[in-house]
Amino acid sequence: MSAFHFKQGSIPLLVSMPHVGTAIPQEVSLQLNPVAQVKADTDWHLPSLYNMLDDMGASRIHAEYSRYVIDLNRPCDDVNLYPGQDTTGLCPIDTFAKEALYPAGQNPDAYEVQRRIAQYWLPYHQQLQSELQRLLDVHGIAVLWDAHSIASQVPRFFEGRLPDLNLGTADQKSCDRGLQDALAHCLQQSSNATAYSHVFNGRFKGGHITRHYGQPQGRVHAVQLEMSQCVYMNETAPFAYREDLAAQVQPLLREMLQTCVTWAQQNANSMQGASS
Repeated sequence: MSAFHFKQGSIPLLVSMPHVGTAIPQEVSLQLNPVAQVKADTDWHLPSLYNMLDDMGASRIHAEYSRYVIDLNRPCDDVNLYPGQDTTGLCPIDTFAKEALYPAGQNPDAYEVQRRIAQYWLPYHQQLQSELQRLLDVHGIAVLWDAHSIASQVPRFFEGRLPDLNLGTADQKSCDRGLQDALAHCLQQSSNATAYSHVFNGRFKGGHITRHYGQPQGRVHAVQLEMSQCVYMNETAPFAYREDLAAQVQPLLREMLQTCVTWAQQNANSMQGASS
């Protein structure tokens, strides 16, 4: 089974969903405590929520395997992306609720971690890098949208209720300031945005994918959206998708993605014009 699902598009936008996977290979499942089978920390239903991607012509990639197998949005050296704050690692050993994923003394050893990197982490990132390079070659510019969701209240990581839409640009390092400004303008002006709270570079500034691939000087611009799950689904098991709620936020999602595409096309054209 492939580590990811990929579809190539025709516009300078790639949408990545690294935490939507739910599969757990048998050799990993045998190592885990039963709580892992609930998969509570999954970014549930994002392929359904982002149902506009094919119509827009965007490229997309999403994970097959659960983040409990390996976290595709962590660096392979497992450096903490939020120093001083509690986070889960490359091969998580507990859930967001601090429930142990492995029996005592049986966390993955260094060999097992490297095996999972080679089998699950590396293929996803190789495909992601390859598609970004293709977009650069074809369009002269690329926007990477890293799509995530999380329960609106997770005391381990933040106090109170999370804003509905949490956009991260690594404190404006992963994309041109103009793209962040365009998204901010979209959220301020869109009639579809009035029902949703938002913040830029709040608790979630972007994980490894946003920070590593977002290289504006190299014409790759990355934005992470961490959405509160209450916006489009039930946050308790069995984590049902709410089509009634999703239908209300999907027009805004499309507007934000189209804002990225329009900005990219305008800037690619201006760069071509300046060099001609």
